[in-house]
Amino acid sequence: MIKVMSKSAMVAIVGRPSAGKSTLMNALCGEKISIVTPVPQTTRNRVRGILNDESGQIVFLDTPGFHHSEKKFNQQLMTLVSESLEDCDLVLYLIDASRRPGAEERELISIIAKVSVPVLLVVNKIDAADAAAAAAVEEQVVQAAGEPFAAIRRVSATRSDGLEELKTELFRLAPDGEAMYPEDYYTDQDPEFRIAEIIRERAMLRAREELPHAMYVEIHDLEIRDSADGGNDGTQLWVRASVNVENKSQVGLVVGKGGVGIKAIRTESQKEIGRLFPYRVHLDLRVKVSPKWRRNDGLIRRIVN
Repeated sequence: MIKVMSKSAMVAIVGRPSAGKSTLMNALCGEKISIVTPVPQTTRNRVRGILNDESGQIVFLDTPGFHHSEKKFNQQLMTLVSESLEDCDLVLYLIDASRRPGAEERELISIIAKVSVPVLLVVNKIDAADAAAAAAVEEQVVQAAGEPFAAIRRVSATRSDGLEELKTELFRLAPDGEAMYPEDYYTDQDPEFRIAEIIRERAMLRAREELPHAMYVEIHDLEIRDSADGGNDGTQLWVRASVNVENKSQVGLVVGKGGVGIKAIRTESQKEIGRLFPYRVHLDLRVKVSPKWRRNDGLIRRIVN
């Protein structure tokens, strides 16, 4: 049953790659919803995280990092960011206190300036920059924006500094309304998407730097197999999936010497998937070559959504 709450808002989290958007959303919601890696533009989809509080409900849209590029794949990511801004009640614009604004920041500011909803500026990673440097970065962004932000807050998503104050500000700016999801929800992602993202995260963390954006994960089968006697102890979730790369030379980067890499990805993924479901998990994971997949419009639209 959906509980009527006093405040309800869809909040788009936008910012440059590696600003900490996924880490912030996970910290605000108290659950791991978006995968997090050191690789820029890890997020490829609009991932919804749900914060339920006595003040109301906030639904966050974690968007891909804003990055200007002529490549089809990156252009689709930027389309996703623009669409998220059209669908939200508030914009949470995240900047990195340890990184000076650049051309991408100015371009993103020009896009944000066109929205008709309140924009909250959040300065993240204050633990990674001294107070003077953080203040300088904040001032540069404020001056570039021209129009005043609805509010400004400083946080450290990794250390949870300033998050309670940020939540208070979000609910203050949120419009009155009913909750969009039941109060026990923290995301609306379907099981197939969550499993694919876990595998992709493990593969990205294991693979070399040149590989991550050249791969995607495909779930071929999800099946619940009950034990022979009908009990729950033997019930298993069987998953058949593949890590897809662009050429044969990249297969070895995933598989590793003697298969050590793919075995580690499978074991780590299986363990994390097991935390999401009340079943024993069996993961059959392979590596496939999908040549020039980043030029396939249909596939890109399926992956980036």
